[in-house]
Amino acid sequence: MIKLTIPGTLPGLNEYTRANRADPRAGNKMKQKAQEMIEWNIVSQLKGKLKPPIKISYLWIEQAKRRDLDNIAFAQKFVQDALVKLGSIPDDGWGYIQGFTHDFAVDRKNPRVEITIYEKGEW
Repeated sequence: MIKLTIPGTLPGLNEYTRANRADPRAGNKMKQKAQEMIEWNIVSQLKGKLKPPIKISYLWIEQAKRRDLDNIAFAQKFVQDALVKLGSIPDDGWGYIQGFTHDFAVDRKNPRVEITIYEKGEW
């Protein structure tokens, strides 16, 4: 089991959709910026490659209950794409990620995403 923490909040589906409507390049720029920050955190916290298939448990800790839960959880796409880009897993298809769960909490002073990755044989 591997635990990663991403400080702050990640863009949700509503923010991403608004950016794309304003300018298709803006949505991509938002995704790239978020993914770079996630990648930096993965590199600093994860040592080595993962042993797929994996399951991922997300704990989305928001500053307040302003965003819908499904809007928040959309950012899992950025996390999983970062894992692939860094070579932590070869792909984010069914053979490599066999499932994920989402839980939500509020911490006004320390919003973050806590990610627990279970490698093959740990679930």
